[in-house]
Amino acid sequence: MKNIIIGTAGHIDHGKTTLIKALTGRNTDRWEEEQRRGITIDLGFTYFDLPGGDRAGIIDVPGHEKFINNMVAGVVGMDLVLLVIAADEGIMPQTREHVDILHLLGIEKSIIVLNKCDLVDEEWLELVEEEVREELAGTFLEHAPVAKVSAATGQGLEELIQIIEKMTEDDLTPKDIHTIPRLPVDRVFTLSGFGTIITGTLVSGTIHKEDTLEMYPVGKECKIRSIQVHGTDRDVCYAGQRVAINLSNVKKKEIARGCVLAPKNSMKNTDLLDVKLNVLDSSMRVLTNHSRLHFFTGTSEILCRAVLLDKEEIGPGESGYVQLRLEEEIAVRRGDKFVVRFYSPMETIGGGVILEPNPGVKKRFHQDVIDELKRKESGSVADVIELHIREHGKTLITLAELAKMTALSEQEIKEAAAELKSQGQIQEFQLKKDTWFWHADSRRAATEEILAALTAYERKYPYRYGMKKAEVQGIYFQKIRLNLFDRIIEFLEEEGCVKREGEFLCTPDYQVRKDGVFDQVSSVLLDTFKKARFDFVRYSEISLPKVERETGDDILNILLVEGSVVKVTEDMYTLKDYMEEARQAISAHLADDPVITIAQVRDMFQTSRKSAKPILEYMDSIKVTKKTGAESERVAY
Repeated sequence: MKNIIIGTAGHIDHGKTTLIKALTGRNTDRWEEEQRRGITIDLGFTYFDLPGGDRAGIIDVPGHEKFINNMVAGVVGMDLVLLVIAADEGIMPQTREHVDILHLLGIEKSIIVLNKCDLVDEEWLELVEEEVREELAGTFLEHAPVAKVSAATGQGLEELIQIIEKMTEDDLTPKDIHTIPRLPVDRVFTLSGFGTIITGTLVSGTIHKEDTLEMYPVGKECKIRSIQVHGTDRDVCYAGQRVAINLSNVKKKEIARGCVLAPKNSMKNTDLLDVKLNVLDSSMRVLTNHSRLHFFTGTSEILCRAVLLDKEEIGPGESGYVQLRLEEEIAVRRGDKFVVRFYSPMETIGGGVILEPNPGVKKRFHQDVIDELKRKESGSVADVIELHIREHGKTLITLAELAKMTALSEQEIKEAAAELKSQGQIQEFQLKKDTWFWHADSRRAATEEILAALTAYERKYPYRYGMKKAEVQGIYFQKIRLNLFDRIIEFLEEEGCVKREGEFLCTPDYQVRKDGVFDQVSSVLLDTFKKARFDFVRYSEISLPKVERETGDDILNILLVEGSVVKVTEDMYTLKDYMEEARQAISAHLADDPVITIAQVRDMFQTSRKSAKPILEYMDSIKVTKKTGAESERVAY
């Protein structure tokens, strides 16, 4: 059994509510005021079963101009619309506006229902049908079937039901149940003994009983206590179904129409939207920069300012790229349709599609901005993901962040990323908690920048092994955490872009300089250490041959890295062979005597106490000895 959502549209008092009651046996006017005034103010919902067994949920939307916002909310998730026109009046202003809204929101299937046919004769009915066809020529309703009915007498209802069944039996646009669930809220109320209940059309994904989701933009976590589809309890509901959901952990006053129920951290609140906006051919208005508008999408209505990015103005029948700066936050997804109405007087002027739900503030008439929006308009999911990864070249971006920014499921992101990776457009780094993405262009730019810096550094300091890794991070990867930076360096090393020497980074072919200066300085240092034996000489007191102390430091560091020299303690160095000799002698002593003192070390190596103490401290550092409590005594480690 398929679940089909049918909506109504049309001018006030053309009989939409009466038609629904005739089809379903139920009255959708819920409020006393609606019944007293005889007009639909809010959305009404009910359902009926088609002869073939499919269930048709039906939404009664208001026709009055003042309630257009409810009409827009009702269109969310519709498969088919019944455009109701009273045969005794024909097309009226609100009928035309409803047709424009349906077109802007992407409704493709519709049936023209000429109602109140019992009030006119055959000749008049033919004239009205002809007039309707002329009025709707060139619209998505141009070839829509016409049903002639009387909701009051039941005339033509069987034929209408047959048309509905024929139009919905096969090629309905399939609902995406494999992406994140999104339920725009169109009603919220409480029932004694149950608590908070929301209703709406599930536009994508699947929701299960006991799921924990989040209410956007309020940021409230909610648990699904129970689900009803057309009055029947269910454990699960699917995209395309009208649902009522009982929530725990949230109060009615915290939710309003326009909120969206979706998985936690799957969406991101925004007060900026990049859109492609089309002004209706029929509009009498010209959209200028910074116009104040009413913005409708899903079940939301928000005031906004329109910043025109590529034009000074957008006239009837024209389109342009616009950044909408909203006066409240919402949560939406790329590809969502919207409608805009002038602030005053309230009239529909156009609508379009959301290209970027989480942009930064954009400046007008920047070609790179326009090019980016063109790509987002025409591109696939992979194209949009690629643009987001490109925008985060300095910081990189995680799979979770991409999913949140785009309101796509992680599986959809993974599939797009795999496509981009196979094309060589991105690099992927798998860490324990998340997957990070780096754009190939950002990688190339960073590599060029690092190599240029390393080359300059090697030229300036030829006796160093390269720049310290921490220094490279501090300059070029400041906003990247250490474990991710380490992974990036591993990748660059694997790619042959850089070479790593311990904690130093250098260009791939770089070798520390071993020239005459190196030979001269290293010879002085090694000879000095050799002659001193265990009477250690302070490095700062050694006279170096006509070189700056900084160069001497670098050459000493080379000797340390290569292992011919070891650091005994601060400013004291000696030959590695001497300290190995000391290690063996002290180990031998400890094999016979469990304790060794500074005085014994002094006598053992015929040196001073000033040198004996550093020898024992060095042995502590390489875990040959350890203190017993007394400062001058050691035992075996």
